[in-house]
Amino acid sequence: MIVVAADSGPALLECAARALAGGVAVEFVLVDNASADGMPEALERAHAGDARVRVLRNGANLGFGAAVNRGAAQARGEALLVLNPDCMLERDTLARLLAVLGAHPDAGPIGAVVCDADGRPDPASRRRDPLLRRALMTLTGLAAREARDARFAGVNVPGPMPRGVEREEAVSGALMLLPRRVFEALGGFDEGYFLHCEDLDLCRRARDAGYAVLLAGDVRVLHGKGGSSRHRPAFVAWHKHRGMWRWFRKFDPSARHPLPAGLVWLGLWAHYALLLPRYAFTAWRHRRRAA
Repeated sequence: MIVVAADSGPALLECAARALAGGVAVEFVLVDNASADGMPEALERAHAGDARVRVLRNGANLGFGAAVNRGAAQARGEALLVLNPDCMLERDTLARLLAVLGAHPDAGPIGAVVCDADGRPDPASRRRDPLLRRALMTLTGLAAREARDARFAGVNVPGPMPRGVEREEAVSGALMLLPRRVFEALGGFDEGYFLHCEDLDLCRRARDAGYAVLLAGDVRVLHGKGGSSRHRPAFVAWHKHRGMWRWFRKFDPSARHPLPAGLVWLGLWAHYALLLPRYAFTAWRHRRRAA
C-alpha cells in the first residue's frame, strides 16, 4: 500500500489505522514529499515497532507520480494499492478489491467508488478520456443530450454508479489497485505530471497495452478530498492545468493540429487566470482559520 503525503494533515493517521486494521496482510509505505506538518513523524511514533509501516522521505516535493514510483520500488507485495491520505478504507475494502483482481486475469488498474462525507459518489470515480470534443460537450452542457445522441458524450459517464464490476476508460487515482507486474510493465506513473491527470494517463496506457481498467462499483470509500491542497489551491490548480495540457498533447488527436492545440492552450491558462482570485481567497481563509 503506497500513500503519498505532502502536508496532508491528521487524516493521514486515521487512513493508516484503517488500512492496517483490515484482515489482509499489508505493508503501509508512506512516501513523504517534504511535509512540514509533523504527520509523518506522528505516524512513526504511533506505529513504532510495527514492521508493516515504513516512511520514505524524499527531502523535496517530487510530485505525486514520482513519489508513488519510489514507493513501489520499495514495496514488497505483488499487488500495489495507491491510496490518498484522506481516503478511509473499511475493514473489508482491500479484500474485496483483491477478489476483483483475482477474478480478472487481464486486470490493470482497479478503482472503487469514492464518496464524500454524505455518501455521494464522486463522478471522477469513473471517467472517459478527456478528449477535446468530450471536454467541450461537458463545458457547454451539451453532454446532457447524450442519452438521445451519443455524439454529445462528455467526459463524465452519466447515470448511477454500477453495482458490480464494470470496464471503464479511467478510474480515480485516489484509490487504485493494480498488479505489480502491470505497474512495472507500464513503467509506473509518468513523472512528467506533477499533480493531477497522471491517473488518467496510466489508465490510458494500460488500455493501450491490452489491460482492462475496472471499477468495483459495489466498493465504496470515504474520500475527504483536498487534505494537501486547501492551503495552496493556486499551486495545485497550476499543476492540474499543466497536467491537462500534457495529457492532451500525448493522447488527443486534435493536438496534432496547430489551431485547436493553440486554442486549448489559451483556454486552459485563461481558465486558470480567471480562477486566481478565488484561489487567493481560499488560501487566505485557510490561513485565517489555522491562525
